[in-house]
This record gives sequence, C-alpha cells and structure tokens, in this order.
Amino acid sequence: MTRLFLCGLLFTLTLGCTGDKAKEMMETAEFEERQMNLPHAKQLYQDVIRLYPSSKEADIARTRLASLSRE
Repeated sequence: MTRLFLCGLLFTLTLGCTGDKAKEMMETAEFEERQMNLPHAKQLYQDVIRLYPSSKEADIARTRLASLSRE
C-alpha cells in the first residue's frame, strides 16, 4: 500500500512540471481509476469539471463520472 501511495505521489509530482493543469488532473484521475482508488478518481474528475468546465477534459470527466456512477 505504501508503495502504491509513493508511486501515485511521484506520478503527481512529475505532472506538476508541465503547464496544462486540466490534462494533468485527468491523467492523475485516470491513474487513480486504474489503481481502483475510485473515491480519489471521482474527486479529481469533479475537480476538473469545477475548475475547467468548458475544457475537453471536463467533457471526458463527465463521461467517466457517469460511467463510474453506473458501476
């Protein structure tokens, strides 16, 4: 579990070096979803929608949230 947390933290910190925050948040949310950390993935998708509502990433986040809500 610690290893997974450290990998996620490293992944997130690495993304902090680029400029497109909506894309970075989506990549982190997708990573969390793949790791089955669904509460955190959902929170990140919601953050993308709230912070970047007119972005293409927000559209994708809405779709992912809807899909996760059905599961």
